[in-house]
Amino acid sequence: MTIKVAMVGRPNVGKSTLFNRLVGKRLALVDDTPGVTRDRREAKASLGGINFLAIDTAGLEEDGDTKLSARMRAQTDLAIAEADFALFMIDARAGVTPLDKFFADVLRRGKTPVILLCNKCEGRAAEAGIYESYSLGLGDPVAISAEHGEGLSELIEAFDKIILDKGLEVEEEPDDIISKSVSIKGEVSDEEAEATEEDSGLPLQMAIVGRPNVGKSTLVNYLLGEERQITGPEAGLTRDSIGVTYYYEGREIRMFDTAGLRRKSKVMEKLEKLSVADTIRALNFAEVVVLMIDATMPFEKQDLSIASLIVQEGRSLVIALNKYDLMENRQEVMKDILDTLEHSLPQIKGIPVVPISALTGRGVDKLMPAVFNAYRMWNRRISTAKLNKWLAATTAYHPHPSVKGRRIKMRYMTQVKTRPPTFAIFCNRTADVARSYERYLLNELRWDFELPGVPIRMMLRKGDNPFGKSLK
Repeated sequence: MTIKVAMVGRPNVGKSTLFNRLVGKRLALVDDTPGVTRDRREAKASLGGINFLAIDTAGLEEDGDTKLSARMRAQTDLAIAEADFALFMIDARAGVTPLDKFFADVLRRGKTPVILLCNKCEGRAAEAGIYESYSLGLGDPVAISAEHGEGLSELIEAFDKIILDKGLEVEEEPDDIISKSVSIKGEVSDEEAEATEEDSGLPLQMAIVGRPNVGKSTLVNYLLGEERQITGPEAGLTRDSIGVTYYYEGREIRMFDTAGLRRKSKVMEKLEKLSVADTIRALNFAEVVVLMIDATMPFEKQDLSIASLIVQEGRSLVIALNKYDLMENRQEVMKDILDTLEHSLPQIKGIPVVPISALTGRGVDKLMPAVFNAYRMWNRRISTAKLNKWLAATTAYHPHPSVKGRRIKMRYMTQVKTRPPTFAIFCNRTADVARSYERYLLNELRWDFELPGVPIRMMLRKGDNPFGKSLK
């Protein structure tokens, strides 16, 4: 069983900086502004050969039960309760504050073992804070610098001691790490290609994106069956892209709750720019993207901009129409959205729209089947024989108009890759092929091979001249 380690402390002491160092990636947002982290974030980490699950938490604050900080505190309390031991971090340069003393007293009364960390210990300015930390009653402190990586050898010793005292089993990495990713080469039938992807054993990567306050975190909480993400009427509660593991009918899904995307002209603060960049990074790594739209608000240009970005990145797209149960004229709302998508995103027709209520769960049971169907379409492979038979019939039914009295010949077609489906057509005069004819071929391909709502790439390639060598 994986060891869980929670990182706790008051705001802006360096928890997320240490989290990023232990994980080996810049997953958590780091900024000088206190209280950047709100939701708890989990990731696999390693220190001195010890593999564990690191949990980054929001800064501990003593506040009332009705405020946002109280909801953040509840998430931190859950992380501490689930952890095998906790890292309680203080800022050695600032010394021991009354808030540090308060939460040290809370941790002492709890059942979770604690390692005391004095962060920002580079230089002599932190010596007084290290001596003060003994007054917290949490044993000998470990002096570190999360930003510069100092003191990690002492932290390894503290890990070894607490693991030995508690009798925890350390998870070891296998000697031979075999990649489970599958590359499909050669001509493979549609059924074989889909079966290969389904049997790969890798979790499906799904990102939930949308404007602020449309219900993304509420949907994640409903799917997980727990209050995993902080929710509320305030817009912009989620700042980091938080990845959580979710199982649907035995299939593992890595689900990412992301920060809301506003119009670029409205994004002014540095912290929001970091959040937007984190959301786009999650979108780039996703395989299926669920775009959430608030049914009670008009279909805005920003929704189309987000959808267009998803299509440009080549990700499969499913639209979740949230708060649909609050609408009286539901059929009209659905018709308006479908018409808008048809006219504004003609390059990707047939995007599935699933009406749901993330708060009550109504219609959510139809969302995941739509996600898996979009994923299968995204991985679809069509044999070269079928494509060339289709190309001959399609160009014969509606041939390309001649250019300057010369005919354009579409000679050969093949699928060069999946994820998204990408096709290459070899013809004699690629520069003269009209864009309208390319759209005709793409729409016919989508219709005839049943690829609705999937971004399709089509490339024109100039074939070799069979008489080229004899002419030289």
